[in-house]
Amino acid sequence: MTRYLISFDDGAMTISQEELPAVDAAAHAVVEAAKAAGVWVFGGGLERQQATVVAPDGTVSDGPFPETKAVVGGFSVIDTSSREEAEGWAARIAEACRCAQEVREIMPDESV
Repeated sequence: MTRYLISFDDGAMTISQEELPAVDAAAHAVVEAAKAAGVWVFGGGLERQQATVVAPDGTVSDGPFPETKAVVGGFSVIDTSSREEAEGWAARIAEACRCAQEVREIMPDESV
């Protein structure tokens, strides 16, 4: 099994307040299906623009900022047997959340 990060850009999810309950229910239904299938690891939305950057010397600064970099708005980590299966789950999430999803393989580190 391989872990994949499925994520979307902070500005990609443009839904109205009226649509929010339906999107919320659809997204949670996909999470429950992923749990039932045994592929769900972890996921969630991220607080908008509450990030800081910690440099190698320990210096902390505010950022990143949307005008300079893409910002992740939410993510899911799943554990599947193939990229195609991960892309299938990403398609389900994209439909539920009404925005495109990025899929990235998480490199395993057997030493940890």
